[in-house]
This record gives sequence, C-alpha cells and structure tokens, in this order.
Amino acid sequence: MNGPLPNPAAALLAWRPCSLSARLARVGIWVVLAYLLVAVVTGPLVALGWLPDPGSGLDQPIYAAPGWSHWCGTDRLGRDVCVRTLSGAGVALQVVLLALLLALVVGVPLGMLSGYLGGPVDRLLVLLMDTLYTLPVLLLSVVLAFLLGRGLPNAAAALCVVYIPQYFRVVRNQTASVKAELYVEAAQSLGAGPVWILRRYLFRNVITSVPVVLTLNAADAVLVLGGLGFLGLGLPDSVPEWGSDLQEALTALPTGIWWTALYPGLAMFVLVLGLSFLGEGLDAWVSRDGRS
Repeated sequence: MNGPLPNPAAALLAWRPCSLSARLARVGIWVVLAYLLVAVVTGPLVALGWLPDPGSGLDQPIYAAPGWSHWCGTDRLGRDVCVRTLSGAGVALQVVLLALLLALVVGVPLGMLSGYLGGPVDRLLVLLMDTLYTLPVLLLSVVLAFLLGRGLPNAAAALCVVYIPQYFRVVRNQTASVKAELYVEAAQSLGAGPVWILRRYLFRNVITSVPVVLTLNAADAVLVLGGLGFLGLGLPDSVPEWGSDLQEALTALPTGIWWTALYPGLAMFVLVLGLSFLGEGLDAWVSRDGRS
C-alpha cells in the first residue's frame, strides 16, 4: 500500500506470459510512440525548409497525383497532402492531450471528493455529471465548440467538458468502494483527517484506473476532434487538421481524386486503433492485477 505507484506501460512490456491483450497493447504503444515522433520531428523540418509549408501551396499544382515530387499528392490549393497529414498528427495530439489532462485535473478531484464526502455534495455532483454524461459526446462538443469559437484552446476546452464526467464516475465509484475498507475506517477512528486519508489511501487505489480511461478517451477524442473539423467547428483553416481535410476531400472524391481523403483518413484510423489497443491492454492488465 505504501510502495511506489505501478507503471502500467512498463508492466505491459514485461507481461508474461504474453497474452493477446498484452500483444495488442504493445502494438498500441509503438503506434502512439511513432505518432509522437512524427509530431515532434515534422515541425522543425517544416521550419528549416526541408518539408513544404502545410498551410501554403499556391506555387504548386492543384490535385497533383501522388508521385516523386509529392508522395501523397496535393489538394485543391496545391498543398502537400503528405506534410499536412504528418502535421495533423501533432495538432491532434496537442488538442487531445490538453483536453484530457484538463478533464483529468477536474474530474479526478471531484470524483474523490464526491465519493468520500457523500451526502448532498455527492448527490449534487452525481446529478450534474450524469446530466453531462447522458448527452451525446459529439453533440455536446459541437455545441460547446460553436459557443467558444474556433481555435486550439477552444477545441481543447470543448473536449475537456465532454470527458470530465467519465473520470468523475470511475474515480467516484472506486473512492466510495475503498472508503468502506477496514483500513480506511481504522485510520478515521485514529483521528486521521480527510486530506490525509484521500492522499494516503484513496488516491493510490483509484489512480491505477485513470490510464485506462485516459487512453480509451484519447481514441474517442481523436474521432470527436475530427468530427468538429469535418463540420468546420474545430481549428482555423490555416491549421492542418484531419477532419477539415476530409471535409475538403468530399468535393473531389466523385471526380476520382482519392488521395486527399485516403491519407488523413488512414492516419486518423491508425492512431485511433493504436490508442484503442493500448487502452484495452491496460484494462486487461488492471483487471488481472486486481484479481491477483
């Protein structure tokens, strides 16, 4: 109970025997690491001029087919589809990571307080979070994005509000369960204060489930961000974003111009698949560790 917090990623890499869940999780880890590498490297390469500017292509042919000069072709403005797809990885990871970290910072403390205090505070918070949770994720994010306007911080804020209830529900239920344990009651009887109990016992027990929620929510958030971009409510047009690129590609698809939709769509699909594999593997590891 007083040892170091577990490291889910390291545990998955060392998981023996190698189950299907562990193998999928390892695939997910490598996929996410590859996208992180692309996100880190693409920006400096564009700034140095080694890659074309993803937001400018006025001096390039429009709708050029994939070839040596443009590996994934160009779009309706002559922008390089390959560079826009690579740059979109960094944009997606920035928005999703910022949104989920904000949701974690808000949802986890509220869930712990609600589960520990109970009473009117718990009922009020549960009512509020259940109301948000029942709303469709995309619909709620569309409304929030419309009210906040386009932009990276606004898109992150819209996604943040959507995922706060999920952290809250998981943490609140686990906190209420751990609160009933004998060692927590013993600490209370010995005069331990709420802050000490929350930090010493409850936090250590409920935090292990957060990485599972984080990775599964990340996969969903990539799709929601793409949906906002597809509807024109996400990021400005100058920012390379997969959803907006797919929306622009719709007009070109009937004419046989497939490359403007294929590559951003494939990039989104692979990232979502990798995050889903990682989340399912973490879930299996946490469940196995909880039974052992």
